[in-house]
This record gives sequence, structure tokens and C-alpha cells, in this order.
Amino acid sequence: MELYYSFSILIVIATVFYYLNLRFLKLPATIGIMVIAMVLSIALVFIGNLVTAGPLQDFSVLIRNIDFTEILMNCMLNFLLFAGAIHINMSDLKEQKVPIMVFSTLSVVISTFVVGFTLYFLLNVLLPVGLHLKISLIYCLLFGALISPTDPIAVLSILKQAKVSKSLETKVAGESLFNDGVAVVVFAVILKIAQGESIDLSFTHISWLFIKEALGGFVVGVILGYIAALAMKTANDYKLSVLVTLSVVMGGAIVAHSMHISGPLTMVAAGLIIGESKRKRYDLEEGNINHVGAFWELLDEVLNAILFLFIGFELLLIPNLHEYWLIGAICIFVVLFARYISIKIPTLIIPFKEKFSSGTIKILVWGGLRGGVSIALALSVPEGDMKPVLIAATYFVVVFSIIVQGLTIGKLANKIKI
Repeated sequence: MELYYSFSILIVIATVFYYLNLRFLKLPATIGIMVIAMVLSIALVFIGNLVTAGPLQDFSVLIRNIDFTEILMNCMLNFLLFAGAIHINMSDLKEQKVPIMVFSTLSVVISTFVVGFTLYFLLNVLLPVGLHLKISLIYCLLFGALISPTDPIAVLSILKQAKVSKSLETKVAGESLFNDGVAVVVFAVILKIAQGESIDLSFTHISWLFIKEALGGFVVGVILGYIAALAMKTANDYKLSVLVTLSVVMGGAIVAHSMHISGPLTMVAAGLIIGESKRKRYDLEEGNINHVGAFWELLDEVLNAILFLFIGFELLLIPNLHEYWLIGAICIFVVLFARYISIKIPTLIIPFKEKFSSGTIKILVWGGLRGGVSIALALSVPEGDMKPVLIAATYFVVVFSIIVQGLTIGKLANKIKI
């Protein structure tokens, strides 16, 4: 019952914040909700230093007791990725398949190592200047792994309003949908090394891990997608269609977990197959398509609101956040630099069908937002001296990414006129 009450409180708060943003801030909904939650979190931290009991303290305890990593990685992420994939046109994705595959795999690996080595170098150079913090190379690489996956949630609607080209919009969406699974594998391998666990680092073993997680997840998702699409087609009932899609997400997550394959890629593959099947079925009643699409669009909006509410309130989990502002600023610079390198290098060495202009690269760099996945991975790091540093650095990057980059990407796209 405690979980029900906690979730009920969060839904009510998200609704109130959504209304306040719609009436007064008029920011994109997810960003507005996060900003209000952050302001309230700062107020709670300030008030918490003055009072030791009461409803506000109870609320702070409630937020601290919620397992954000468990809720996002094993629940919300599955729904969000499926909802995003089901609305993507497969033909658009096929046209951009090479850039999407490269940016969601090679670019993630490049970004991980560029962030890790650059951050390690800068922190060791700055130590004599007075930055009394030393992070080992392995934890710098761990930060690189958790901060490398991009999040399309806040930027896609803004890109649509900015009227960028369909190909660019597909690149951003496709990369963000597929890179979570790759980033989680890289993160898991580096975390085991950081914890001193024995792990086979041979190319064969690491390649097998990627194949098992990524390809395995994708294949299972495709199979689930085709089974679900067949059931929806033969039944031709929108209520059953909604139930089938829910079963794919919830049952598919259980299957992926039991098979130790990538749940995110399973959801993406299943969503793409079902979405494409919906678009191709001319014998299906129009109302069926509208109901299924409307259901997932609404669920996507609700879960996004809760997700960004969580991100705003995660500030309560970081003690003495002000002590990490310098490393936070350094990490923002390093992550943007690594993002540029991870996009630029593939465009130079891989013969893409279309040439990437400097304007396109700028949009891809500035539009590579970080979000809840990075925070969830940081929170999943076992307790230790480095965990508060990793969480604080991640939070600074995510907040800058969502608020600054998210609110300016539309203006940049309009200015470049891609």
C-alpha cells in the first residue's frame, strides 16, 4: 500500500506542476515540470536546515526512499522506449540506418573513452590549483559510460517545431532509441573492473557480450513484435490491441530479464514492428489505429511528466551539492567536447551516403541531451567514496543538457536552417 500512496502523491504533484507550467512558465512540459521540481527541492533543502520535522521533511524522506534506478531501468524505460518506437516510421529509419547504427554504437564507445581520459587529465592538471578531488581513471571511464547515452524525450518535440529536416530528426530519434542498450553493456563491464571483479577483457568475450545483449534483445523484440502484430490483425479489436501492446512491454521485459539480454532494445524492436504493422494494415478500422496510438501517446506524456519530476527531485539525494559545482562545470565542458568528437570522427572515416554539413554536426552535438538513464546508472553504482561525486557530476550535466540545450536547440536549428 505504501507504494500506491507514494505513486499517488507523485501523480498529484506532476499534475499540479504541469498546470503551473502551462499557465505561467509556458516551457516545454517536461522541462517546465523539472524546473519547478528543482526549485521546490532547493526550497526543501533550505527549509530542511531550519526544521527537523513536519510534512516537508516527510516528503524529503519519501523521495529518498524511492528506488529511482529500479523504477526507471526496469519499468518506466520499457514503456517510454516502446512508446517512442511505435510512432517512428520504419522507412525513415531505413534511410538513416547507417548513421543511426554508427552513432548508437561506435559513437557511444568513443564518447566513453574521450570523457574518461579527458576528465582524468583535467582533474590531475587542476589538482595543484586547488581542486581537492582525485578520481581514478577507471571511475572517470565509468562516468564516461553512464553519461554517453543520449535522451530524445525533451528535444524531439522542439525539433519538430523548429521544422528541421526529416532525416535529421530521424537520426536524433533513432540514435537515442538504440544507444541505451549499448551504453548499459559498456557501463556494466567498466563497473565490474572498477569493483575489482575478474572479467575476461579479450575482444572475443567483449564482442560476445555485445552480441548477446544487443543482437539478442533486438531479435527477441522482433519476434514479440511480429506475434503481437499478427494477434492485433486477426482480432481487429482496439481494446485487445491495447492489451496486446501492454503485454508485449510488460511480458517482454520479463523475458529479456530472464534471458539476460537488453530490455531497452527488445522494447525498441517490438515497438518498431508493431508500429509499422499498424501503418500497413489497410483493412483495419481507422478507429483501431487511433485508439492504440492515442493510448501510447497519452501514456508517454504521463510517464515523461513523472520521469522529469523524478529528475528535479533527485537534487534531494545529493548532499552538499554546492561543493561539486567546479567538477560539474568541468564535466559539462568535457561531455560536450566528447559528443563533438564522437560525432565528428565517424563522419570523417565512414563513407556515409550523405555528407554531414557543419550545421548538421552542430545540431547533432547540441541535440544530444542526457536524461534519466544517466542518473539511474549513476545511482546504481555501489556505495563508496566515488558515488556522491558521480551522482553530482551526472546531475549537473543532465540539468544543463535538458534546460540549456533543450531550450536552445530549436533556436539553433532555425538559425542554421537545416
